Amino acid sequence: MMRGLREKGSAPVTDSIKTAKPEKDYSIYFQPPSYREAKKRGKEDVRVHYDFRIADDLRTIGRGKLYHIQTYGCQMNEHDTETMKGMLEEMGYAWTDHRREADIILLNTCAIRENAEDKVFGELGHLKSLKTEKPDLILGVCGCMSQEEGVVRRILEKHQYVDLIFGTHNIHRLPELLREAMFAKEMVVEVWSKEGDIYENLPKKRAGLKAWVNIMYGCDKFCTYCIVPYTRGKERSRRPEDVIAEVRELARQGYKEITLLGQNVNAYGKDFEDINYRFGDLMADIQKIDIPRVRFTTSHPRDFDDHLIEVLSRGGNMVEHIHLPVQSGSNEILKRMSRKYTRESYLELVRKLKAAIPGLVLSTDIIVGFPGETEEQFEETLSLVREVEFASAFTFIYSPREGTPAAQMEDNVPLEVKKERLTRLNNLIAELSRKDNEKLRGQTVEVLVEGVSKNNPEYLTGRTRTNKIVHFRGPESLTGELIDVRITEVQTWLFKGEIATLHALEA
Repeated sequence: MMRGLREKGSAPVTDSIKTAKPEKDYSIYFQPPSYREAKKRGKEDVRVHYDFRIADDLRTIGRGKLYHIQTYGCQMNEHDTETMKGMLEEMGYAWTDHRREADIILLNTCAIRENAEDKVFGELGHLKSLKTEKPDLILGVCGCMSQEEGVVRRILEKHQYVDLIFGTHNIHRLPELLREAMFAKEMVVEVWSKEGDIYENLPKKRAGLKAWVNIMYGCDKFCTYCIVPYTRGKERSRRPEDVIAEVRELARQGYKEITLLGQNVNAYGKDFEDINYRFGDLMADIQKIDIPRVRFTTSHPRDFDDHLIEVLSRGGNMVEHIHLPVQSGSNEILKRMSRKYTRESYLELVRKLKAAIPGLVLSTDIIVGFPGETEEQFEETLSLVREVEFASAFTFIYSPREGTPAAQMEDNVPLEVKKERLTRLNNLIAELSRKDNEKLRGQTVEVLVEGVSKNNPEYLTGRTRTNKIVHFRGPESLTGELIDVRITEVQTWLFKGEIATLHALEA
């Protein structure tokens, strides 16, 4: 566990500390994540805390001051940002879109891909001059990158103007850490490598019509390419009564759509020892709540059980869109990735889902150029994509992450080959997306209106239940409404349409 830094022979490490001088060799304190040790981790007790509160002396510390958070990565990071915004605003801070105005700037980081890490360090370089101009500016780095010890070492050695580093397991400590950073003369570092407890009742500052709801944290799958089990820790599920209470409150507040979040939502409840309650049970209970649309992400195919499929088949507020990462269509590559399912079992799951849920739209994640991937194995991925007919996909070129088993494999697929395969895959996905979209030409679909289009202010934009984008003309007052739109034009990634019913305007 790394909870701070100390010089060799000094007092024991505390929860947070002021760093030693940067010219020291910190490599003796920092080691990359250990796959072997992480796989051994047991079911240590994870406590649930309901007593979170911000200390009275911190509730006014931000009065008259501004904050800005730059968020990278997945929906989980976005939701963590909502929590940090909630705490900062309870401390008196106000949001600003302009970093030059901010008194606090936090970079909430992602560790999934190398280019995400490069972006963060690029931003730190840009912020150095601002920090020089405003010495009292608090500059912090948090999120998944902060859980990587090599990243912390790099910041300590090359970006000493950063004031604060904290990890994913101790976001609830943000108020106290900010106070320390304000008065410390050197960098404050608090990173817990041990999985954190679950803190309920943290304040959140949500925006828009949709809400994210964490149902669990961490991942136990240990795919060989993935850093998440190390940065987010082992799987910890929130208690069902806490999740349901939050969803009910969001329904009361008028939210039209929620997305249940977890690194592997299908594993929800597997860590409960006192009750037999899994993800299908949670979805069945949420199905009874008066909220129009319920989504979830991300699913691991291995944990998608028949009970969950049966619940989803009932429809109602369960939308007809599932994101189901496959990563590769080759059994050999899937084995090397340690995905723990086969091409055949994935296709059988898809068959079950399509049979149970009429009109189902599937999206996925795919990595190309994994170590050792041959042209034949890549063609297996293309054939699986054609067979499933994914409507969209997040596609990535493989890049090694330090500390993962795949980083020790020979990365022997040339970059130009990876890029060429990615282009072929993306062209196929675009073809399938257009084909799937054509099914809706002339059809009338339910759309949740999100507001004025960013690309054309003459149009409103919204999404169907299957998560497809629709542009149409109408008054901005429709924002937040569920309306019927007739599809008049089909494009590869979106539709254009016209309002079919005006019941929302007439109400």
